[in-house]
Amino acid sequence: MSSDIEPGPPPIARIHGEPMLVVPEDLYIPPDALEVFLETFEGPLDLLLYLIRKNNLDVLDIQMAKLTAQYLAYVDMMRTSQLELAAEYLLMAAMLIEIKSRMLLPKPRASEEEGEDPRAELVRRLLEYEKMKLAAQKLNEIPQAGRDFQLVQVWIEQTAMVRMAQVRPEDLRDAWLTIVARAKVTQHHRITKEQLSVRERMTRVLRQLRDEKYVSFEALFDAGQGVAEMVVTFLAVLELTREGLIDVTQQAAFSPIYVRLTGSELEAA
Repeated sequence: MSSDIEPGPPPIARIHGEPMLVVPEDLYIPPDALEVFLETFEGPLDLLLYLIRKNNLDVLDIQMAKLTAQYLAYVDMMRTSQLELAAEYLLMAAMLIEIKSRMLLPKPRASEEEGEDPRAELVRRLLEYEKMKLAAQKLNEIPQAGRDFQLVQVWIEQTAMVRMAQVRPEDLRDAWLTIVARAKVTQHHRITKEQLSVRERMTRVLRQLRDEKYVSFEALFDAGQGVAEMVVTFLAVLELTREGLIDVTQQAAFSPIYVRLTGSELEAA
């Protein structure tokens, strides 16, 4: 089934949701109601670089006549709308006109080879400005906090650290006397000559502590090996404590003494 109704023209605007199909005859538009924004530039060098790239000109061999004409046309347009911004542009326009006039004037034959190109200073400033502009664009491409990503803050609740009671020298002495008393109970009548090394025993103690978190102080000694072996082990424990490789702790007075690896040595293990 076909409909004979033809769709009307689309509305040119909507006012409070109601479509407007025809422009009102009494419509008044103020002169400053419509403003056209042209390309904005950060300065006269930015405008010159834009004109050079737009017209595919060589920076090292600028056609001053063509560039000056286009630049002056832009300055004239700029003075009609934004007079307060045209001061530095007028200074560059005067510089371009001076360079153009110097290139048009005939040069003496004696100074043709030695004379400097009037465009040299302008070319140098343009090349330096282009390098800085490219560097600024690369810096702007780096992700920035607040623009490309948001910083996340995490609240970490601080917990109180429980410090164990420090081991006094008297506690080590009492533990050592207890071990020696046990060793005297089991005596062996063997005459041997052994080379005992404190460094070797230190390595053995570290290996023993790596397998367990806490080791009893008494478990480090074997009474069946004799007093000499236990003395070397005791010296090894003292040396490891002095070097900060192990901790000797005790929860309370007269409680058992435990030995463990320090934090750095435990991570290395």
